[in-house]
Amino acid sequence: MRTTLKTDITVEDICEGFIYNQLEGKGLFGLSGKLTIQPEYQRNYIYADGKKDVAVIESLLKGYPLGLIYFNKISDDKFEVLDGQQRITSFGRFVTNKFAIKDENGMEQYFDSIASDQRTKILKTKLLIYECEGEEKEIKDWFRTINIAGVPLNNQELLNAVYSGPFVTLGKEEFSNSQNANIQKWSAYVSGSANRQEFLERALDWVSKGNIGDYMSQHRYCDNITEMKNYFNSVIDWVSAVFKDVENEMRGLEWGRLYETYRKQPYNPQEVSEEVKQLFADTYVKNRKGIFEYILGGSTDTKLLDVRIFDEATKNSVYAIQTAEAEENGISNCPLCAIENNLNKNRIWKLSEMDADHVTAWSKGGATDISNCQMLCKTHNRVKGNR
Repeated sequence: MRTTLKTDITVEDICEGFIYNQLEGKGLFGLSGKLTIQPEYQRNYIYADGKKDVAVIESLLKGYPLGLIYFNKISDDKFEVLDGQQRITSFGRFVTNKFAIKDENGMEQYFDSIASDQRTKILKTKLLIYECEGEEKEIKDWFRTINIAGVPLNNQELLNAVYSGPFVTLGKEEFSNSQNANIQKWSAYVSGSANRQEFLERALDWVSKGNIGDYMSQHRYCDNITEMKNYFNSVIDWVSAVFKDVENEMRGLEWGRLYETYRKQPYNPQEVSEEVKQLFADTYVKNRKGIFEYILGGSTDTKLLDVRIFDEATKNSVYAIQTAEAEENGISNCPLCAIENNLNKNRIWKLSEMDADHVTAWSKGGATDISNCQMLCKTHNRVKGNR
């Protein structure tokens, strides 16, 4: 890869012909149309938070260096931003009055309302720009190594860079557009931000069964995302049909895996809703996120709920009572050993050799309190299981 340092390009030059797409949340073009600010391998603009974008402008006004910017030279008069698009979009947005900064009195000031000498200082600031030329693989390999202003590229942003093409373009238009009306519905089940590619990542994860890189490689030059969209919507529609009530704990669950595992099972949404409410009200359930898979699986795997176990005081008390009664009657202090005709029929087990057990299983309505606790030898506790 060849690089050439340019020191004569100013902020004003970059902002000439600057276009920002508010709907998609990204800078499009600058440098009189010669510069593509956000090629498809670039992440979305994430500086529009009133802090990072303002910090860029304050750095210009204070004369602080903005760091190196890298352009990928496509031809003699065509470039795309390789590194620096967040900074470029920030000062482009400010110069076109898309956001304000605060003056020394705390008053908000847009570009057109700041002092003329400040406007000049911003526009005439010269940038340090490296123009890079090379094969696509060289450019992508270099891009993968870049951290932008202390915010590292996440895995999906890197994959978008590696497999840029029509498929990624369409995928980002659908799943990385924060103005998409479906985002609110999706957010009930998917964690993250459209700008940071989490929705696109989930859609790819679900349709590829976890093999995102392979799937993107195979579909890189596809001109439609129908399969991915249909599968993603099928998962969301299935979840919302089975579970009538939307709970915060639903966000971020492995709905793609659950869909594949349970989608052929019939469910009564009303009964499911009642069971969800009952489990949410149960103080012994520690892991509410596990409730949904617990119900989907037939309400048998209590490990998913992390049901609260008996505390040490309860175990010590029950052990003392059982042991005293067993010694008085000449039988084992494990109730199940005592009724069996084996070598342990009269054995008194140490506390460390026993486990606390629900007399009536929690899944069958048994409470986790002293009245429903018994101490069993470890062997019988394992055998008893959920009975």
